[in-house]
Amino acid sequence: MLGSIDILYLLDLFGVAVFAISGALAAGRKSLDLLGVVIIAVVTAVGGGTTRDLLLDRHPVFWIADSTYLLVIIIASLFTIWYTQYNDPPEKALLIADALGLAVFTVLGAQITQEVVSNKVIIVIMAAITGTVGGLIRDVLSNEIPLILKRDIYATAALAGATVYLLLQLTTLDPTLNIILGMLIVIGLRLAAIQWNLHLPRFKLED
Repeated sequence: MLGSIDILYLLDLFGVAVFAISGALAAGRKSLDLLGVVIIAVVTAVGGGTTRDLLLDRHPVFWIADSTYLLVIIIASLFTIWYTQYNDPPEKALLIADALGLAVFTVLGAQITQEVVSNKVIIVIMAAITGTVGGLIRDVLSNEIPLILKRDIYATAALAGATVYLLLQLTTLDPTLNIILGMLIVIGLRLAAIQWNLHLPRFKLED
């Protein structure tokens, strides 16, 4: 049976693969070449974790310490290119997978930050950075308005999930259950936003 650390590592690789696929699809929509696709996939998949590690002065950065992450990204990118040559991208399925990836990165980001700092606010912020900055970089490089700057409940889901995860640590629940519940909060909010078009109030100034 796999231990909890192994499961978390596999979840992390899953999140990297999902975000790499979303990056490859974004690059494909802009008709980038093969190298461009891989580059967008890489920054999407590791952008959040890299930003977190640099801000926390964690060295080496996680994907430099473990090149398995890059291998997963390249495989996911090439698979996406191959798959989309014969099939239409499953947008709904990808949104669900993206929600799972966001949940994984958010809670794991909170865990990693806790190893460095104890300030709860910083932990929540770093968790959200881990989950969302990769997509932010992807959208900027793809000349799109970043998803987290739109009304969509995306970064909000990450902030909520990280906060719940920290609050659960004050209870006597099993640490693994805390992780699962924190992820479920992120997934639930994100999928609810997708299903029912939920969003935050819009701020608009009239001309």
